[in-house]
Amino acid sequence: MILYDVKCAAGHRFEAALKSMFDDTPACRECGAPTGRIPAAIRLSGTADPGPSREQMPNTWHGIRRGDPETVRGWHGLMSKREKLEEKYPELAGDRRPVLAHEGIFENAPLRAGDPLADKVAEATFKPAQPGKAEAPQTKERHGKETDK
Repeated sequence: MILYDVKCAAGHRFEAALKSMFDDTPACRECGAPTGRIPAAIRLSGTADPGPSREQMPNTWHGIRRGDPETVRGWHGLMSKREKLEEKYPELAGDRRPVLAHEGIFENAPLRAGDPLADKVAEATFKPAQPGKAEAPQTKERHGKETDK
């Protein structure tokens, strides 16, 4: 027997036991109207919480409350769990390359080990030329002698 929640057009709800999922639903017990099955509620349990990401973890002395033992112990436990989770699910690990620079032109987009340094510096330093406008290189040519005044 399979238990189904059923409802009629008048809004009467009850539970019906059917021998098979292909059986028709019984008529309403109160008004005799035809009934329809109500989809079962979705019950979620055992959802995983990956905890804070590596970017959210403190990386300064002030971030761990100046070395407070309880704070350090708490973050160590969280990081240990995160490492085990990343071993099992590598897609959670993200970019593990160390950050090389974090100040100046790279403050909002830090370099990571293996990034093409010359391209990144040129991109951050020089603004790209506007499309359609070609700038001629500016050179100074000296014609004749210059006199000092």
